[in-house]
Amino acid sequence: MIKYKLIFSILLVFLISINQYSQEDRRVITTAVPFLLISSDARASGLGDQGVSTSSDNFSQQWNQSKYLFSESNTGIGFSYTPYLSSVVSDVFLGNLTYFKKRLERSVWSFSLKYFSLGEIDILENPLDIPVVESPNEFTIDAGYGLKLSDNFSMGITGRFLLSDVKLQSFNSETEVATSFAVDISGFFQSNAFQLGDNDAIYRAGFNISNLGPKMKYSELGEENFIPSNLRLGNGIEFIYDSNNSLSLSIEINKLLVPTPNIPVYGPDGSTIISYSQPNIGFLSGIFKSFNDAPDGFSEELKELTYSLGLEYSFNDIFFLRSGYFSEHELKGSRKFFTIGAGFATESNFQVDLSYLISTSDVVSPLENTLRFSLSYNIFN
Repeated sequence: MIKYKLIFSILLVFLISINQYSQEDRRVITTAVPFLLISSDARASGLGDQGVSTSSDNFSQQWNQSKYLFSESNTGIGFSYTPYLSSVVSDVFLGNLTYFKKRLERSVWSFSLKYFSLGEIDILENPLDIPVVESPNEFTIDAGYGLKLSDNFSMGITGRFLLSDVKLQSFNSETEVATSFAVDISGFFQSNAFQLGDNDAIYRAGFNISNLGPKMKYSELGEENFIPSNLRLGNGIEFIYDSNNSLSLSIEINKLLVPTPNIPVYGPDGSTIISYSQPNIGFLSGIFKSFNDAPDGFSEELKELTYSLGLEYSFNDIFFLRSGYFSEHELKGSRKFFTIGAGFATESNFQVDLSYLISTSDVVSPLENTLRFSLSYNIFN
């Protein structure tokens, strides 16, 4: 018997490596280590889970490493904390620690650690036994380098080590710790201030091709699982009304570079399709095939795109208000939610950010009614 309040954690563990879905009309793309797609910092979370083309901050490593070159500070540290399934359990969370340092205004080094805890799971053979405590977890360690190629454009590359330890030895002693490595390639453009109507404005655009790497395997005889290779494209504009007030609008499009589940899985009668599974191909083939492998053709490929819209108001770079909207097609996961957020910077170069998610879909988000928290510190000399 398993401690009742942690059943959801166990289900979450098994969902990490599942490749099939029971609903015939849905072909949801699944991957290993899906926590990499969770927005971990409160600023991006408050903007509808986006950050590829917003202004630079201390958590740019996840969204677009090359943004660090346009940071006003030379060094920055960031810490964020995101409770997960907070309405069910209290010890499942995502933590993120980042650091960057610019060199000679033209290059930057950055590092980050992301840790996803699935909590402690008490496993009992029978009610009188002493429980066996399992603590499944996953984490990544990143190192990135960015270079400013012109006054307005930069590019970055990030290397990543991934480890997924979601084995429950009490259930299956053959399950292993899965590891992989990945690379991100990013670019960022930020214009000089220009006149737009009666006000100044700054235009920004960015891309990030992330998590390019081999598949992960959780057991010797089990199937390999794709990691969440991903493409983000975005652009935005900041309207500068005066020296104290500005408003930024940004739009982002996202696509998983992972094959669509397109192999029918039939029920006991041999004729009824109960789900679909992903093809067993290499990760490089999967990246290229992800653009044209949907069974319903181009119309289904478009359904695999997610969209987000974000607004950020800044007063004197001290007080920030944010809102955003995220949308995913019903057949591809049906994540739809509004987000709100706020931030406050102090004279001692600390900044605190908070965000909150409001679901608008029939599919309940595990982050619904969750307050996300981030803390940043910057050094300007």
